[in-house]
Amino acid sequence: MIRWGLFIGTTSGIVLGLYMWFIEKITGDKVYTLLMNVDFIPWFGSIDWPVLMEWFFHMIISWVIGLVYAWLFMYRLKPAPRNQWMAASLLTAPAAFTYVPLTLLALKETPAVTDVSAIIFWLIGHVLYAVTLKKSYDRFK
Repeated sequence: MIRWGLFIGTTSGIVLGLYMWFIEKITGDKVYTLLMNVDFIPWFGSIDWPVLMEWFFHMIISWVIGLVYAWLFMYRLKPAPRNQWMAASLLTAPAAFTYVPLTLLALKETPAVTDVSAIIFWLIGHVLYAVTLKKSYDRFK
């Protein structure tokens, strides 16, 4: 289960991170910066983290989500496609709705709370994350 969950979390985390990075590079909307930002966390915020550490923090969260997803289908839910989509959506939704709080808490420059294009990119990225969770499950089994 651990290997399975880490695979699911890794693929989903990489897809989301790369999507946000490309969107930021192409449009200038700082959605990747927002995704990787930890400057508002006490103690963490006072450190200028290298890019690889920011990726590591992002991946830790993705690994936890991947492990929960794998655990659900090994021990709690029948792995029917409907259950897989529902679990992927429910596990991703809280992260998708962090746009406003993360933007308000951020100390560095991130998109405005009212930046409609950045919000849309953020939501699309998290839908992509949910799709990747489900599809990664299919690839691993």
